[in-house]
Amino acid sequence: MSLLYKKLVLGEMATNSYLCWNERTKECLIVDPGDEGEEISQEIENLGLKPVMIVVTHGHFDHVMAGLDLKLIYNIPFACSSKDGFLLKRQDKTAEFFLKRKVGVPEIKIDISLDKIKKIKLGEEEIKIIKTPGHSPGGVCFYVAGQNLLFSGDTLFKNAIGRTDFSYGSKKELEKSLKKLSKLPEKTKVLPGHGEEFFGCGARIRT
Repeated sequence: MSLLYKKLVLGEMATNSYLCWNERTKECLIVDPGDEGEEISQEIENLGLKPVMIVVTHGHFDHVMAGLDLKLIYNIPFACSSKDGFLLKRQDKTAEFFLKRKVGVPEIKIDISLDKIKKIKLGEEEIKIIKTPGHSPGGVCFYVAGQNLLFSGDTLFKNAIGRTDFSYGSKKELEKSLKKLSKLPEKTKVLPGHGEEFFGCGARIRT
């Protein structure tokens, strides 16, 4: 058996949200629920999945906007780095700034800090949590070693790396994070937070 995934491109920022599930048990992680909770929920029902946790690569509003709705619908925990808690607290104002209108994004509380765990299990499969600060202080990537799959969030894209020009961003920390990712196998399939998927981390990294 193996882990399967499906990408959903959601919201005005065209965020890649993912459903990742165990083929045998149907246990499912909701990765970066960027927006449109109803659409995500409908896809979960269509696939017959059993959500067990919401996990986010970082706390930016365009990766968490549907988090509270899904948390309440499925009564499941929301997992994020505590270092990005300040981003969750101000996501309503941030969304208004970037989208140029009032959105009304409710604050979501962290139930499980990704700073305190190293892996997540879905049945017999394990997903490793790789700490990748830089784009945000609490940025993480999720790596499925058995299948060479990496959910990279906004740390690494097909033709770019994460931006660090926010007041809390750090180019130095991002460079360290990218060096970590460069050690993954070249056949690793990278599923980024925006844009197209691609293979291999090392050759893509230009700092």
